[in-house]
Amino acid sequence: MRLVVGLGNPGSKYDGTRHNIGFDAILRLAESELAGRWKSQFEGQVTEVGFGADKTILLAPHTYMNLSGRSVKSAVQFYKLFPEEVLVICDDMNLPLGKLRMKAGGSGGGQKGLQNILEQLGTQQVPRLRLGIGRPSEGLDPANYVLKRFSQSELDTVDVLLNQAVQATRTWVTDGIVTAMNKFNSSQTE
Repeated sequence: MRLVVGLGNPGSKYDGTRHNIGFDAILRLAESELAGRWKSQFEGQVTEVGFGADKTILLAPHTYMNLSGRSVKSAVQFYKLFPEEVLVICDDMNLPLGKLRMKAGGSGGGQKGLQNILEQLGTQQVPRLRLGIGRPSEGLDPANYVLKRFSQSELDTVDVLLNQAVQATRTWVTDGIVTAMNKFNSSQTE
């Protein structure tokens, strides 16, 4: 069993914002895999998908981004998972818009939701898929930038990125982190 966590903030006012691209990725994954109904559990919304014989739980924490660790820790304890069986999908301002990067572990890299998950689980060895949202223009506060919606001209790039995130997640579930990193990180030119 695997757990895939998409980070974002709950509520319609955050729909389509840069910070919610993790939510968008697991929604796209749920659609592509014909997931069942979403239900409230672990201070979030969960559904289940199957990749062949592999059962995978999708979780969208509704604790607000910076407290996502509570939700993830509850799910990890309930399903008795190891940290390496969890994939966190989140936004990353340090990657150009449209780029993704999968890693087996490391620091939160400034992403406070991811950092909270690492703190709650007590380890940095949690796989993550970072989705590039680009950097704010000069003078724009990063905290405001991540809460902005993508511009019309960026939406095609975001659509391609979400499709790549689905493929990368499938590969992580079926073939493991090393294969996913080799396949998707090497295909990303900067």
